[in-house]
Amino acid sequence: MRNPFTPAFGTVPLVLAGREDLLHNMCTAFRDGPGNPNLSTILVGARGTGKTVCMSCIGDEALKSGWLTVRTTAKAGMLEDIYEQAIRVSKGFLQPSAAQVTSMSIGPVSAAWTAPEHREGNWRSRMSDVLDALAAHDVGLLITVDEVRASVPEVVELASVFQLFVVERRRVSLVMAGLPYHVHQLLNDEAVSFLRRSMQHQLGRISATDVRRALAITFDQAGKPIDEDALDLCTTATEGFAYMLQLVGYHTWNEANGPSVLSENAHRGIQLARLDMEEHMFRATYRDLSDVDIAFLEAMLDDPYESRLAHISRRMGVKSNYATKYKSRLLAQGVIGERGRSNVLGFDIPGFRDFLLREREARR
Repeated sequence: MRNPFTPAFGTVPLVLAGREDLLHNMCTAFRDGPGNPNLSTILVGARGTGKTVCMSCIGDEALKSGWLTVRTTAKAGMLEDIYEQAIRVSKGFLQPSAAQVTSMSIGPVSAAWTAPEHREGNWRSRMSDVLDALAAHDVGLLITVDEVRASVPEVVELASVFQLFVVERRRVSLVMAGLPYHVHQLLNDEAVSFLRRSMQHQLGRISATDVRRALAITFDQAGKPIDEDALDLCTTATEGFAYMLQLVGYHTWNEANGPSVLSENAHRGIQLARLDMEEHMFRATYRDLSDVDIAFLEAMLDDPYESRLAHISRRMGVKSNYATKYKSRLLAQGVIGERGRSNVLGFDIPGFRDFLLREREARR
């Protein structure tokens, strides 16, 4: 049997653990149409919490409900990308424009043609034409945008135009996803203040109950049931982290050569999953950090759970305004997150604190 676990980036798993309410709300929104608040949704979470996977699942649910979907990432050119994708997925509902003959000669006979061009106008007017054509067939359009950040001007423009589409009661939905820091910055932009009324879903750690259920169902449906002891081990090892759930399941499956998954398979699978996590997430993140970034993070290691900025700056031997600069850098990278108050911080990548402890010890 093929391995049913999917640790590859953005790949939808067999069972999406702990996100049932989110998907239910979105299914209801696609059924209800204009007026349902979930049609404007923002997914917020640290790296590896499954934001991209959730958006893929929402896109699949939209298709099942008779909506079309376009997907993009926050970057320069994203608006034109959305429009081109919308034209492509909507072609069965759009009236084709006739091609025109521009020249003809006889002997031998030949002719030159011009292909129909896209309608002229700004992005809003061109998208309105697409939405009008879809509305005539009672079809909606879902737009998903990953890795949103206020520093990309086209994200702000998209949000501003989407607000007008909502006022016009068009069958359109916007689902965005991003790191907490970037979403916070976007919501503070006065040009798109209406986004603060969007439905926000914090994709934190998944409960042990949901993790256990997802693991058990995935193993069972793929024809290789897992015993209770192995299931306990795998559940604990994930720490409620969506990416780690797929890694642990993937490696444990590969280690189980018999008809079922046993504890010895789980022990080895967990070990391999942790090695994968260290190499592909922890070390990759660590390599992107500056020396001062690392000094800031190591100043947090003396605190078991949360760290105050004043304590971090004192341990670093720097002034608070200097430490604030590096706090902002690390927030933007998704390494740390704020804990209710702006100057109370914690690690946002599960396991990264322990990795830093080991790195610090290795240098001593």
